[in-house]
Amino acid sequence: MKSTIIFIFLIVFSTTAFAQEDIAIITDKGTKHIPVYLREGSVYFSLKDFAEAISANHYHSKNTGKIELKFKRYLLKATGKNPYIIITPRSTGIPIVYQLPTSSYVIDNKVYVPLKYCLEPLQSAYGRQLSFEEPGKLFIGDEIDSPLESQTWVYNNPNLPPVTGLSITGLSITEMANGTLIRVHSKTRIPSYYSSFKDGILKIIFRKVNADVDKTNRDNLGSLIEMIETENVGPDTEFRFLLGDEYSTNEVINAPGSTDILITIHNKIFTTNGATEKYIDKWDFDVIVIDAGHGGKDPGAIGVNKLKEKDINLKVALKLGKLIEEEMPDVKIVYTRKSDKFIDLYKRGKIANENEGSLFISIHCNSNKKKAPNGIEVYLLRPGRTQEAIDIAERENSVIEFEEEPERYKALTDENFILVSMAHSSYMKYSEKFADFLNKEFTANLSLKSRGVKQAGFYVLVGASMPSVLIESGFISNKEDSDFMKNDSGQQQLAVSIFGAIKTYRKYYEKEMEADL
Repeated sequence: MKSTIIFIFLIVFSTTAFAQEDIAIITDKGTKHIPVYLREGSVYFSLKDFAEAISANHYHSKNTGKIELKFKRYLLKATGKNPYIIITPRSTGIPIVYQLPTSSYVIDNKVYVPLKYCLEPLQSAYGRQLSFEEPGKLFIGDEIDSPLESQTWVYNNPNLPPVTGLSITGLSITEMANGTLIRVHSKTRIPSYYSSFKDGILKIIFRKVNADVDKTNRDNLGSLIEMIETENVGPDTEFRFLLGDEYSTNEVINAPGSTDILITIHNKIFTTNGATEKYIDKWDFDVIVIDAGHGGKDPGAIGVNKLKEKDINLKVALKLGKLIEEEMPDVKIVYTRKSDKFIDLYKRGKIANENEGSLFISIHCNSNKKKAPNGIEVYLLRPGRTQEAIDIAERENSVIEFEEEPERYKALTDENFILVSMAHSSYMKYSEKFADFLNKEFTANLSLKSRGVKQAGFYVLVGASMPSVLIESGFISNKEDSDFMKNDSGQQQLAVSIFGAIKTYRKYYEKEMEADL
């Protein structure tokens, strides 16, 4: 096969600030010039410009600061001011995370990443050999076979100080319906690790730490994890997990607010071939589930002039349903409630699943003890990253106090939510896309400020096995937002904006389904 060679010419010099240079990208199809930035001797280049140079399909959102490059087998996503590159195999939809030694930057609304450290993930996703020769040549060679599904790489910082003593002191193991959560207890932070999977063995190497192997070796654990073997290899610790046929994927992450490591081992309950085929068959875009939050004995938040959240949610939900019925007669509308009725959180997801929903939209209103916060937000199901997101989730989840069996939610701790949210990974790509469309509609069409797409652990989204979002349509505690939401015209504008996002999403979704056939 004839190789395509791209030469990038630039002068690299050391500087503590950003300095811009123009580079010439020369291919067999001609020459293109793109900018790079130099900082402390490192070259940062724009993924958008690179994608255009190699004629790769891509999507760039100035609003969210995200860019996604679309290759034959993989999708590569980066976010400005973020040290992670996320690669998603089209075959599984399960994301693979690469951690860079430095964050990316946003310059002129473009995401710039460090060239040297992005070569490996970029090569793997692109499927072609990449080699960088300083001071300024990037060679793109022949196609390669890169089974990303079997490995996860995290950048190894060679300058980590040595750790003395036994840092890893033991394991905690929690069984879940969709896998096993293992907490590695460590007295010191473990910022660097490498994992690979081959021939039924998942190997994870933690750098610069040693373990008390007597407390970390395990056997006879079950059909998913048959055995855990631990060995100290020089300054490092090597974990070997002997896995059964039910194994599908894994994830290794730093535990929030702790020096521990969380390892999730997932089974095939959501990813077997049969389930995938059924899942795709079910995904004809023919059922939309609209969930009006709260209701009946649960009023939700109480806002300005004693306005009740449950009433606003229902009115917006019914207006949205009417728009869909009028303009998408081929789509069935399922309401979790059409009147002032109390519905348990878990039953809302059950209703969605029993009707084989293609999309689940939960409509709520936000609230804050302070009167100033305002604006509309869209949430995805993931553990909350900010205290504000955590507080909002706790408030929305507090509805369980009205339910007859609130103890059913006790298993949904912060740690277990990692497994729960990963169970939704098959749908997350579509949830993220719909959330992005919603954010754009709100930004373009509403007088309410759009506060963007966020994430939090909402119980109501857990049970819905389909692309799902939760909308916080303004702060009922803010007078301007409250005045907007209590009026029929404001509720109609909210419904119209949500419907606009549905129309855009349907076109995108059906195009994606056709491409996969």
